[in-house]
This record gives sequence, structure tokens and C-alpha cells, in this order.
Amino acid sequence: MSSYSNESLFPEEVSSVYVEMFDNRSFRRGVEYELTDALAKRIEVETPYKVISSRDRADTVVSGQIVQVSESVLSSEREIGRALEKEVELRAVVNWKNLKTGGLLIDNQEVAASASFSEWQNQDFGYAASLAANNLARRIVELMEKEW
Repeated sequence: MSSYSNESLFPEEVSSVYVEMFDNRSFRRGVEYELTDALAKRIEVETPYKVISSRDRADTVVSGQIVQVSESVLSSEREIGRALEKEVELRAVVNWKNLKTGGLLIDNQEVAASASFSEWQNQDFGYAASLAANNLARRIVELMEKEW
């Protein structure tokens, strides 16, 4: 008996998604734009859903808040203690609401993702924040899949 299925990983009752601009509760500005943009692009490419620019015409709406943007040192020079590699971590709380039924497909789910960077490789916080936002968008799309 085969365990493969060609059934969609995503809920079939949904055909369109409106991606609301994420709120940013952190002190780092701009990350919310990166995340919202990355999420809309990932939904278009990785799901059967169409991203709609008007909330009134969409079946569902994805929304959320960035609750934390942190930066930490992963490794440092032994002699002077200067950071060699740092990490940016983003934490968000996500909701996905069916606008037809009012039901929540994702209910206040916390998601986190990170990315590292090195100033020695001409990378900065913005570079890593953009990568982390993309990783976070991937995790959110994974949450949109049906439970097995």
C-alpha cells in the first residue's frame, strides 16, 4: 500500500489571501515591510493561493505582529572581544482568518526565525534582518499547510 498522496497540503476552501502589513512592536523599524513583502511573495510562489490587494475581495487575511527583533553575538575575537559573527532573530505572532466563516485557520501562533551575519564579510544588521524575515515568511507559509 502506497503512502503517497497528490492531495494538496493546503486547505482547499481557500483561494485567495490578503496579506495585512505586520505591526512592529520592536524598536527596530523597517523589518515589518521586509516580512510583509517576503510573505506575500512566498504565498504566491509556494501555495495554490492568489495574493489579493483588496481585503474586501479576499477569502482570507493573514495578519500579525513582530514582537521581538534581537541581535546577539555568536562568536568573537579572543584578543579584543570584537564580534566576528552575529545573529538576528525575529519573533512574530501570526493569525490567518477565513473572512467567509470568521474562523481562524491560524490563531495567535508564535513563529521565530533567525539569520547570521559578519561585518568582516561586509554584511550588516539590515542584511541579516532581510534574511531572517525571509526565513520567517517560509515558516508562516508552512503553518498554512493542513494538519496531517
